[in-house]
Amino acid sequence: MSERPPVLEARRISVVFGGLRAVSDFDLTLSEGELVGLIGPNGAGKTTVFNLLTGVTPLTSGEIRMRSKHGDLVRTDGKKAHAIARLGVGRTFQNIRLFRNLTVLENLLVAMDHLRKTSVLDAVLRTRRFSLEEEAFAARAVELLAVFGLDGKKSFLARNLPYGEQRKLEIARALATGPSLLLLDEPAAGMNPQETQELMRLISFVRERFSLTILLIEHDMSLVMGICERIAVLDYGQTIASGTPEEIARNPAVIKAYLGEETL
Repeated sequence: MSERPPVLEARRISVVFGGLRAVSDFDLTLSEGELVGLIGPNGAGKTTVFNLLTGVTPLTSGEIRMRSKHGDLVRTDGKKAHAIARLGVGRTFQNIRLFRNLTVLENLLVAMDHLRKTSVLDAVLRTRRFSLEEEAFAARAVELLAVFGLDGKKSFLARNLPYGEQRKLEIARALATGPSLLLLDEPAAGMNPQETQELMRLISFVRERFSLTILLIEHDMSLVMGICERIAVLDYGQTIASGTPEEIARNPAVIKAYLGEETL
């Protein structure tokens, strides 16, 4: 067990849609600085877990605690998505959800809005305090874009970026919210092998650069096995295995349910 303090604890969380139990008694603890993979077949409940953790979908049972900015663990089940985001939880989506008609820079500035200290009155009067905050946000956004090699395209409309750069922009936008916990939902989906290799290096880099804890859903097993310290495996909404990449690769239940006999 890691000696690092936990940033998230999910205990026996479940959700039922009609008669379907999409996630059943799922447990997860994420410690500070960990990079953990969540894998499983299509329909196993992985994205549903993300939706439960971020308040998009309410729990049927169980409880979730996340570390607040004061360092204590607070209950987040029952809280709205925006309240959980304010605790320092950022995420991306399986299907890209950029503001397609805004510029690359504006996509990041929108994500920073909840960090604003100035008031509506400051904005209306265009006070010096407001101007300084706007300048700081813009500088921070450009710094993030530079990490992803997108600073030269800050004035491009998001919809005009190539697919791989749209994926990068979505991660950059999630980072712009100022998270300590980052949830990445299939960030390599649709990428070619070269782009996937670059993404692996990028995820490892931003984890260190921004002192992040990362939970990653991904079907590309070379990515998962290459960067994750620990992996949890879902099948039909239940955890069937948890361990290091080496342990998961040798686990017969995982091989049968997901990895395939060719991995033996």
